[in-house]
Amino acid sequence: MMRQVTTDYIVVGSGIAGLMTALFLSETGEVKVLTKACEDASNSYRAQGGIAAAIGEADSPNLHWQDTLRAGVDLCDEDTVRLMVKMAPDTIRLLADWGTPFDKKGNAYLLAKEGAHSASRILRVHGDSTGAGITSTLLRQAERQKSIHMQTHTMVADLLVENDTCRGVIALDTDQEPTCYLARKGVVLATGGCGQVFKYTTNDLVTTGDGFAMAHRAGVQLTDMEFIQFHPTALAVDQNPMFLISEAVRGEGAVLVTESGDRFMERYHELKDLAPRDVVSRAIYTEMQQGKQVYLDARHLKGKFARRFPAIYKECRKAGIDPEREWIPVRPAAHFIMGGIKTDSYGRTSLPRLFACGEVACTGVHGANRLASNSLLEGTVFAQRVAKKLSSYEEQSTTMQLPSQYPRLCQDKQTEEKIKKEIRQVMWDHAGIVRTSEGLAEGLSKLNRLSDSGHVLPGMFELRNMLTTAQLVMKAARWREESRGGHYRRDFPQTIPEWAEKHKVIQGGISS
Repeated sequence: MMRQVTTDYIVVGSGIAGLMTALFLSETGEVKVLTKACEDASNSYRAQGGIAAAIGEADSPNLHWQDTLRAGVDLCDEDTVRLMVKMAPDTIRLLADWGTPFDKKGNAYLLAKEGAHSASRILRVHGDSTGAGITSTLLRQAERQKSIHMQTHTMVADLLVENDTCRGVIALDTDQEPTCYLARKGVVLATGGCGQVFKYTTNDLVTTGDGFAMAHRAGVQLTDMEFIQFHPTALAVDQNPMFLISEAVRGEGAVLVTESGDRFMERYHELKDLAPRDVVSRAIYTEMQQGKQVYLDARHLKGKFARRFPAIYKECRKAGIDPEREWIPVRPAAHFIMGGIKTDSYGRTSLPRLFACGEVACTGVHGANRLASNSLLEGTVFAQRVAKKLSSYEEQSTTMQLPSQYPRLCQDKQTEEKIKKEIRQVMWDHAGIVRTSEGLAEGLSKLNRLSDSGHVLPGMFELRNMLTTAQLVMKAARWREESRGGHYRRDFPQTIPEWAEKHKVIQGGISS
C-alpha cells in the first residue's frame, strides 16, 4: 500500500496562479502546494514585461477588453475577457497591498505601453522583473500562512480519479517514494505551459506540459492546443531556457536589423518593429531562413538602457554583449500557449473537483494570440475565482481504492535527455513558427515512432508528458486549416471567418 497524505486542497505548481489560489484557499482550509523543483522555478518568476490593468486616467476596462479581443483574432470568449479586465484594477490594488513593489513616480504608478495596447496600462517591478517581484511577494505571503504547506522537489505524476471525480494526485518526492495525496475538496492544476517541448524557448526547465498530459490521461477536455505564441526576441546565445529580451525594449525605440544593418520590419507590417508578436516572429524567421543573422539595435538608449532594463543589461553583459554599444543577437522562441485544459470562468474542468488556473488552463481570454502582459493578469484574476468556487464545495470522502504500486522516478537520465532533445527538434522543425500539412504529418509520424519505440520507460514522467503534449499540439495544428494568431500554416495562409467558430476539443483521445 502506498503512503497516503490527506488535506483539504491540493495545488500543483508554485507560479503566480498556484500561489494566488493557495493564498485564497488557505482562508477556508489546509492547502498542500506541490511543486517539482524549488518554489520559484516557474515561468511566472521569469516574466519580465509586466501586468496589464486599466488604471490610467485615459484608459478603461472597455478599452482593455477591445484590445484583448483584437489580439485574440475573433477566438476569445468575450464575457470571460470582460470579467478579467473588470477585475484587473482591484487585483492590482490587492497585489500592492500585499507588498508588490510596482514601479512608481511619486505616488503614481509608472504605466508603460506595449504592442497592440491602445493605452499605457502595463505595471512593472524594477523595470523588467515583474514576474519575480509578484512571485516573491506571494511567496512571502504564503510563508506567513500556517495552513499552506509547500512541498518542493515533488513530481506530480498522475491524477487520482474514482467514480468520474478527481480525488487527488500521485506524486514522488526526492526519496523516490510514490505517495497518494487525497483532497477533501479538490485539486487545482497550476502547472504552467509547455515551452520545453520546443528546441528554442524562453520557458523555465519545469514547463514540460505536465498538466496537459496528466489531464489528457484522465480523460479531461483540452482545447485550442494549436495556438503557441513565439516571442520574437530571445537572446540568441546557446542556453536553455533562452533569456527574453522584452518587447518593451522595442517599445523604447529599439529596431530589428540584419547583419548588414537592414531594418527589415517595414517590409512586413505597417507597425514595423511594434507589429504583433506573431508577425515579428515570422519576419525574423523568414530572414533567418535566408541565411541572415538578426539583431536588436538599442544603442540609441545609451546610458538609459542599464537603468531602464537592469536585468536584461546584466544578462547581455554576462553573454559578452554591451547593449549600449553593440547590437543584441536575437531569435524567436516558444513563449506561451493560448490553449490548454478547457475551463469555465471559475476554472472548473470537465472532471468534477479538478480545477485549472494560469497558463495550463484555457479560459478563453487569449483566443488565438495573447495580448502582451495579460498572462500574469489571467493567473491572478482567475485564481480568485477558482478559490471562491472550490472553497464552497462540501467535503468528499477520502477513502478510496489506492494503486498497490507505482513506478519510481527513472534514473536513466541519459536516455531520457536524448529523447527529450529529439522531441524538441521535431517540434521546432514541424510545429514551429511556420507549419504545413506535410510537415505536421511527418512530425506526428516521428513523435508516434518515439512513443512506440519502447525507449520511454516507466518512471520517465517528464518525458512521457512532453511526448503526449507534443502530440496534442501537432494534432491540433494539423486539424486547423487556416492561419490565425499564433498558428500559421504556409499552405493555408488566410484567416478564414468560419474557423473563428471552431475549437479543437480533445478528450482522452476523443476529439471534436
